[in-house]
Amino acid sequence: MSVNKIVLAYSGGLDTSVILKWLAEEYECPIIAYAADIGQTEDWDAVRKKGMATGAEKVIISNLREEYVRDYIFPAFRANAIYEGSYLLGTSLARPLIAKEQVRIAEQEGANAVSHGATGKGNDQVRFELGYLALNPKLQIIAPWRIWNLNSRKKLVAFAKEHNIPIPTTKKNPYSSDENLLHISFEGGILEDPWNEPEEEMFKLSVSPENAPDKATYIEMDFEQGTPVAINGERLGPVELFTELNRLGGENGIGRLDMVENRFVGMKSRGVYETPGGTILREAHRDLETITLDREVLRIRDSLVPEYSRLIYNGFWFAPEMEILQKTMDESQKTVNGTVRLKLYKGNCIPVGRKSDNSLYSEAHATFEEDAVYDQADAGGFIRLNSLRLQIQALNRK
Repeated sequence: MSVNKIVLAYSGGLDTSVILKWLAEEYECPIIAYAADIGQTEDWDAVRKKGMATGAEKVIISNLREEYVRDYIFPAFRANAIYEGSYLLGTSLARPLIAKEQVRIAEQEGANAVSHGATGKGNDQVRFELGYLALNPKLQIIAPWRIWNLNSRKKLVAFAKEHNIPIPTTKKNPYSSDENLLHISFEGGILEDPWNEPEEEMFKLSVSPENAPDKATYIEMDFEQGTPVAINGERLGPVELFTELNRLGGENGIGRLDMVENRFVGMKSRGVYETPGGTILREAHRDLETITLDREVLRIRDSLVPEYSRLIYNGFWFAPEMEILQKTMDESQKTVNGTVRLKLYKGNCIPVGRKSDNSLYSEAHATFEEDAVYDQADAGGFIRLNSLRLQIQALNRK
C-alpha cells in the first residue's frame, strides 16, 4: 500500500527535524508534524515555526497535560507502579498517550501512515508501535532509524546542514533527555559509564539534597479512592496538584534516582531521573493504604504490582491484561480515602501522620496499655496452630 500522508511524532529536536525532511523526500507525500504537550518545558511557537520551515504541511500541537495526569499518572500511582524497585515510569506512561493522539490525528487528517524518532535500540519504539497496532493496525508504521543509513549523530548533523535545518547546540547538554509532568530522564554522555557520578549542572527539576532548605516542609495530602485531590486542604485539578507536588519536591531535593535498568529489548541501560512530585505522591499513597486496606487485599495487590509495572514499561498499556489489572487495582482503592501528613527534608519524604474515616487501625486493640477487647491468652493457640506443619517436619527429621 502506498503512503499518502504521514503523521510524525515531532519534537523539533535534531532527530525528528531530520526525520521530517527525510520522510518528505523519501515518500514524496505530505507530512504532518505532531507534538504532544505533556508538561515539558518548550517554546511551542518555535516548534511550530521550525516544523513548517522544515517542510511539514501542518504542525499540530496537542495539549495532553490534563489527560496525562488524570488518565495515566493517577491510575498508575493508585497501583503504586514501580519498575525494578526504583523507576516510577515517567517515560513509559507518556508513550501510550502520545501514540493514542497520533493515531487520532492520522484518522482525522486522512493519513495512512505514522512515524516516530525512536531508535532501534530502545524501549520507545516498542511502546509507540504497540500503541499504534492496538488502536489502528491498518496504519503503516515508518521507523526511520531502522531503515535509513543516517545511523550516527555525525550523519544527522551533515544531513541537517545540507538541508539548512537549524541544529540545536549539544555541547552544554550532551545527554539524551525526556521531560514531562511526571519526570525528566537523562541518558548518554558521561552516564554511559555507570561508574561516573552525574554532574550537578545536569539536573533541572530539583535542587541537590545538600542545598535544600535546612528547615523541613510539612504538607498534608487528601485522597479520594486512591486519587490525590487536595494539598493542605486546597482542592486542585490534576495538573495544578501535580505541578505543586513537583514544586514542593524540587525545592526539597526529593525524587532523584540513578539506576541501571533492564530494557525490554534485552540490554541494560543506565538512566538518571528526577521525579519530585511522583516520589511524594507514591510515599503518601502507600502510607494511607497502611490504615485503609485489609491485610490480605494489600498482600494480593502488592503481588500484582511487578507485573502491572512490567506491562507499562514494556508498552502494553492498551493490552487486555492491562485492563483487567487496572480494574483490580482500582477496585482495591475504594476505601483509600483520607489524609496523610508528610515531612519533606533534604531529599527525604517522610510520612508522619495519617487519618481516614475508613481506617482499619484500632487503638483499642493495638495499645500496650490495659485493654478490654483482646485476650492475649488466645495468641498461644494461634501460634500452636500455625506451627503445626513445622512441628511435624521436626518430628520427621528426628
